Amino acid sequence: MMAGGGTSTVTVRPATPGDRPTVRSICNAAMLELDERPLRHGLVLVAVDEGRLLGALILDGNEIDAIAVRPGRRGQGIGRALVEAATRCRPELRAGFNPGVRPFYEALGFDIDCSEGRCRGTRSRSVPGRSRSHPRSE
Repeated sequence: MMAGGGTSTVTVRPATPGDRPTVRSICNAAMLELDERPLRHGLVLVAVDEGRLLGALILDGNEIDAIAVRPGRRGQGIGRALVEAATRCRPELRAGFNPGVRPFYEALGFDIDCSEGRCRGTRSRSVPGRSRSHPRSE
């Protein structure tokens, strides 16, 4: 998966064991608490540009355990590229998140319910020939 941003091209690939320290660092910069089990045994995707890890998405089954992008690279489509790549790996994605990031998940077509200060979202693969009714914003 590639996402264009200026003159660079971001590629999404599965993480290697050697990527784990950088994945932790990126998630720490986003103030996310990581569960070590999905980091070691789940599906971890990383967004890379010229060998530098820019973002990561950690899946525990169909659940997005964490998604984070380096602060200086946010808003450039890297998070979207990570979620799109995860969607190709899993028929359905689920996520729990704070209401402040709801616009990100809405823009990616997640069906969202919020209560008591937390939100839950679900996104299923689109069926060919059927358009999604969710708003798209950049």
